[in-house]
Amino acid sequence: MARLPLVAREDFPPALNAAVVRGLATRMLSSTIPVQVWAHRPDAALAWLALLDQLHNHSLLDERLRELVRLRIAGITTCQACRAARKSDRVDASDVEALTCIGADSPRFSPREQAALRYAEVFATNPHAIGDEHFAALAAVFSTAETVELQMYCALMLAGGFMTLVQQAHGEANT
Repeated sequence: MARLPLVAREDFPPALNAAVVRGLATRMLSSTIPVQVWAHRPDAALAWLALLDQLHNHSLLDERLRELVRLRIAGITTCQACRAARKSDRVDASDVEALTCIGADSPRFSPREQAALRYAEVFATNPHAIGDEHFAALAAVFSTAETVELQMYCALMLAGGFMTLVQQAHGEANT
């Protein structure tokens, strides 16, 4: 169970509870446990959830691409909750296997997905290695706005994965 005390859902401020309900309904959230930790700082939790909502529900990037990137970063952070969660039905077990065994170069993935996966891996494992060639590869398949969003998404998934891992804030949803 979580290393920090959980705030009971009935003790959430109404705005935070409403954000959780929306997050569960859209599959943005797969568990309330992390939010029950973050609820010790409800305004910060709301801000985090608002950014998640923007990148999950109002994204410039395709749902499948985001899910592949999220799963690749989950493999890097080794966050149990992140690896188990499924945010999209557009990624199946064969995609996950290809991602795990072959990686970004799998022919299962489109050129945009391959570019995003390559970038996400370097972003998460060796950001100092990111150079102009990475931006050129992204520019070949993404607009500038999409590239910015991809970076924000990678950063949020990396931070969230590590935070959930360290807090051990995973498990069944406490609704």
